Amino acid sequence: MPKTKPELSLNKIKPKGEQILQGAMQVFLQQGYAGTSMDRVAEVAGVSKNTIYNHFRDKEGLFTALIEQITTTRFQIVFGSIDLKAEPAVVLRQLAEKLFSTVLPDREYISFLRLLIAESERFPHLAQLFISNLPKKVLGMLSEYLSSHPELNLPNPEATARIFMGSLMTYVLTQEILQGKEIIPLASEDLISSLITLITDRN
Repeated sequence: MPKTKPELSLNKIKPKGEQILQGAMQVFLQQGYAGTSMDRVAEVAGVSKNTIYNHFRDKEGLFTALIEQITTTRFQIVFGSIDLKAEPAVVLRQLAEKLFSTVLPDREYISFLRLLIAESERFPHLAQLFISNLPKKVLGMLSEYLSSHPELNLPNPEATARIFMGSLMTYVLTQEILQGKEIIPLASEDLISSLITLITDRN
């Protein structure tokens, strides 16, 4: 029986752990969460099963580490280059364009989102971890930013942040994840410009 191990925080994952996560991502995307075995992860990652258990407690711990890695990276990519001291129209455009430019071309991330949605009913705590680690943080920062700009005269900055981010994620969902871009096509620029106008031009 493999020894149980406490989960490693993301900033403490060593190169071997990264190698395991890369292999695990391939297997999870191919087999789904329920269909993934640690034997197969070990084979694809090029390590022994004992090595996996030296880094991660079990399959759930491995998938949890993947979620933490992906959400942390995504948050840094999107918000790391945004100037939150800029005017609202500039910040909203930077946020939307950065999200679309990094998410839409990333087929692995799109596939991961499909997997997370597909497994969310059977494993709700894993989906909730994703929500807590990424959408909740993004909404919190955007809500705080909008609240700091009373000139926008927003009755509810938090609701406005949800409308903005929800519209962007609905675009990703319908256009890419659900393969709808040929059925209900919409240029991303048209969506971005319309959302910014709705929020910043209320007179």
